[in-house]
Amino acid sequence: MLDRRLHAYRSDLADARLKGRVEAQHYVEGRPAMVAAPVANVHSAPSVTVGMDTQLLHGDTVLVFESKDGWSWIQAERDGYVGYVVDTMLGSPGPAPTHVVSAPRSFVYPEPELKTPPIAAYSMGARITVVGEAEKRSTRYFLLSSGGAMIAKHLRPINEHASDFVSVAEQFVHTPYLWGGASGFGIDCSGLVQLSLFMAGQRVSRDTDMQAKEIGRAIDPRATLRRGDLVFWRGHVAIMTDGENIIHASGHGMIVEREPLAAAIQRIEPLYGAPVIYRRPD
Repeated sequence: MLDRRLHAYRSDLADARLKGRVEAQHYVEGRPAMVAAPVANVHSAPSVTVGMDTQLLHGDTVLVFESKDGWSWIQAERDGYVGYVVDTMLGSPGPAPTHVVSAPRSFVYPEPELKTPPIAAYSMGARITVVGEAEKRSTRYFLLSSGGAMIAKHLRPINEHASDFVSVAEQFVHTPYLWGGASGFGIDCSGLVQLSLFMAGQRVSRDTDMQAKEIGRAIDPRATLRRGDLVFWRGHVAIMTDGENIIHASGHGMIVEREPLAAAIQRIEPLYGAPVIYRRPD
C-alpha cells in the first residue's frame, strides 16, 4: 500500500501519475496552484471538524486534483503531503518568489509605514515576490508584488540559507505548541524540525515517523551527541542544542522550549517509552 499522506489516491479519483500503481475510477492531472493565504491548514478529509495534519505557507505551490464544495484536494510540492484545504486559501500561480520570510513572524503593511495597521502577517518560510523598496525614517521596506510592504530585515533572498538550522529552531522558543502546526504562529515537534531545516536549505518529510527513517544517518546514542543531532521517540522528535540539551515543540509545556535531554527522557519514558533512534542530518 502506498502511503496516502504522500500519494493522492482514492477509490474514485487518483493522481494520473499513479495509474498502473493504484486502482481508481478516474485519474486526473494535477492543476498547479499556490497558497495565497498566510497559512493554510491541511486536513485528512474535507471538513474543519477533522483534525489538522499539517500546514502550508504563503507561496507554497501545490497540485490540485479536485475542487468540490469549497474544498480542494491537493498535494504540496515542498514535501509531497496530500490533503484537503479550503478553496479560498489557494490562488493561481503568480510571479516567481524572490524572497523568504526569515523572522519567526512578520507583518505586511498597506504601505511602507510601520505605524499603519497591518493587513496580514506571514510566518517564517513564507515565500513572496519583491518588486521594489522604500525607506522611511531610516526603516527599509520591501514592496510586494501582491501589494503592501514588509520590513526588509525580515526577508532574505530565496537562494540564501541559514548556516545552522538549530539557530533557526531557537528563534521559535516560546512559540505555542499546535498539533499539525508548521508555522511561526503555532508549531509541533516535526514541524519545528522541518521548517528549521527548510530554512537551512534542506527539504525533509513532514511527520515524525518519516523523519526518523529519512533524515541523515542513524547514530549510536552511546557516542557523543552534538548540536544538530535529532532524538526520536515514538511520535516525537527533539533537536540537540549541544551534547546535553534539547529544543523541541513540547506537548507537555505546550510551547517550544529547551530542557536537558536526560530530564526529557525521564519524563517521557513512563508514558511513551525511551527514544527509539538518534539521527544526524547530513
